[in-house]
Amino acid sequence: MKGVILAAGKGSRLYPVTRVIPKPLLPMANRTTLEYAFDRLKDIGISEICIVVGENEPQMREALGDGSAFGIRLSYVRQEEPKGLAHAVGFAKDFVAGDSFVLYLGDAIYSSGFKKFAERFKESGCANLNVVKAVPDPSRFGVANVDGERIVKLVEKPKVPESNLAMAGLYFFGPQIWDVLPNLQPSARGEYEITDAIQIMINKGELVLAGVFEDVWFDTGTLDSYLETTEFLIDGGILIDPSATVQGEVGKMVVVGAGASVECQSIEDSVVLPGAHVKVAGKIRHAILAGPVLSDGDIENTILHGDYVG
Repeated sequence: MKGVILAAGKGSRLYPVTRVIPKPLLPMANRTTLEYAFDRLKDIGISEICIVVGENEPQMREALGDGSAFGIRLSYVRQEEPKGLAHAVGFAKDFVAGDSFVLYLGDAIYSSGFKKFAERFKESGCANLNVVKAVPDPSRFGVANVDGERIVKLVEKPKVPESNLAMAGLYFFGPQIWDVLPNLQPSARGEYEITDAIQIMINKGELVLAGVFEDVWFDTGTLDSYLETTEFLIDGGILIDPSATVQGEVGKMVVVGAGASVECQSIEDSVVLPGAHVKVAGKIRHAILAGPVLSDGDIENTILHGDYVG
């Protein structure tokens, strides 16, 4: 089995930081987001991984190389325009070369692994097994309607969901998916939806299963979720690089990059990143910043990047 990670998105909800650092390379508790994906795939015996990249390709290749530093073998394919998940998957067909594969959305973080789902996929002989999770607001996701463990219908972001099972960003596929993609039509929002591709397989009588994920799942694409995930990964505490010099009080959850030097009096839900230098006297609330700061006044919901002075 091989792994395919989708990481071509621009990360526009985290602009302007992601104009400088591609979203899949943003540090989460001092590791890039993609390293957590590599760990989960290695857990289920996958070492050959293809990353679907976009305009972030040069930075991704430079940061990740051939994957040997992470104990894997990496390949890259490029999706020039973002036209949906199913469109992105199509670029990995030559890499997969007839094998079964796991599709992993590059901005997802999970608190536990997928061994039982990998085993169920193999023993069932199904065309597709999708990891799903019960959520309070399923209308924001692709939603799976099930009969036992069998998925009978998928709906992308339904206004009135018939189920609370959200598609949770990880999919096991057999080669049947390649028969579907060439004839797939764009959805009402102009994208080639992976849920539509799976629905076609269901309509053709293929066995499509749901695996319910009981633990914690994060989509890290917004400021709030990025900070929430970081806080979870560092167990609610403060993680400052060992080379840091810290003076005074450091507010709430904080992560600071290599060579940091802080000095502070409040920051709050933080993260500062590349080569940090901070100084601050007075609030800066929700944050990210990504670079040297300074400042002696209020900022509130932040993001920013680079040499902010205040």
